[in-house]
Amino acid sequence: SSGSYFARVKIDGKIIRRSLDTDVFTTAKLKLLDFIKETNLERKAPAFPTFAEAQALFETKIDSDPRVKPQSRKYRRWCLRKLELSWPGLKTLRINEITEEACREWSSKLSQEIAGQYYNNTIATLRLAIQCGIDSVHRQGGQRIENPAAAARRVRIKQSELKLPESDAFQRLVENIAKDSGGWGPRDANLVEFLAYSGMRAFSEATWVTWEDVDWKRKEIIVRGDPTTGTKNGEVRRVPMIRDLVDLLTRLKPSENPTGSILRVRKCQGALTRACKAIGIPRITHHDLRHLFATNCIENNVDIPTVSRWLGHKDGGALAMRVYGHLRNEHSAEMAQRVTFRRPQKTPRSTSEPDAPETPRASSDRAPRGRKSRRKGLIRGFKPGLAVEIPAGITSPTISCTKVDADFDAVIEPGALPPRLGGKPEAPATGITKNEDN
Repeated sequence: SSGSYFARVKIDGKIIRRSLDTDVFTTAKLKLLDFIKETNLERKAPAFPTFAEAQALFETKIDSDPRVKPQSRKYRRWCLRKLELSWPGLKTLRINEITEEACREWSSKLSQEIAGQYYNNTIATLRLAIQCGIDSVHRQGGQRIENPAAAARRVRIKQSELKLPESDAFQRLVENIAKDSGGWGPRDANLVEFLAYSGMRAFSEATWVTWEDVDWKRKEIIVRGDPTTGTKNGEVRRVPMIRDLVDLLTRLKPSENPTGSILRVRKCQGALTRACKAIGIPRITHHDLRHLFATNCIENNVDIPTVSRWLGHKDGGALAMRVYGHLRNEHSAEMAQRVTFRRPQKTPRSTSEPDAPETPRASSDRAPRGRKSRRKGLIRGFKPGLAVEIPAGITSPTISCTKVDADFDAVIEPGALPPRLGGKPEAPATGITKNEDN
């Protein structure tokens, strides 16, 4: 062996080995860095893909990820379609040709055209697709560049005001759907009531509930969700059946031991929109019925964490506090009547009954107060451990202090017998004793 160090690197599957012409390790490390740089310059750098190619990589990634639900994959493709419509020519650009300025200009226009949540998800999809192209180039040994889509800023989502029907308006809504929505009207009305009385998510939970999921003994419904994807958070939960829901299921129960799906329709937005317009209330959606359930629970003094568990939230009530912390007009007006800035007036005492005169107390019956009395332990009653000798013959002794100093006198006088000074003295007497311990 010559004792010289060699460098060996693998590029594009090919192993390259070269002598570094030194037997000093520190020098070899420096020459190794120069060798890697020269080798990278000699090899051809991979070309950056177009956005269309990066998009294909992104779609393959989400399709192969088992954690991504089918509805999420579908939503991401909606966002990609929105990108294609709002940014003509984007697909033909290579990802290194997409500039931050172009992303900011495009996102500024898009934010004025669509809702905030949809906008945020669209720019997030753009960022993820470009990142797939960047990672692909880097895995081939190419240069890693900054993602230009990071320049597109998200917008703040404004909390929309929920306009939910009052109790009487909801009943009129259900009646209108049942009577004026054709042959499917009664089934649509059953779906509306079920969503409002259970608080379940319409498409991923409520439509999959079967009669086997109803626990009549415990008055609960087991929410399992879609047979393939489960509930939104992937957990099975139990929802208590309120009285209205019990009445609804009792009415819908076809036999003693029914099986199969409870609901006969999966959606009723058309009938719901028409009925809202007919009775003159703001339009509501399937998900608004979930809001209606939570609002009614809170107005009936169910605490936020409990409502959150019923709804299937896993944050302990943080989301429920933000979304359902409002009150509807009817409940708000009722609560407002309880607020006042006036002081409560005292009830005047009747003048027909004069106050009973207070019985004056002798100074000897009061225990001395102040720092000195607390220091000596002279409080009302007996201090635990106070050594007081009671002469024989005292039937009903009370103790009062006549002098406060280091050596004080306790006078034993007739009075009410304290419970702890039991005994049967023979004859009344008066005596004086001295506490030597104090």
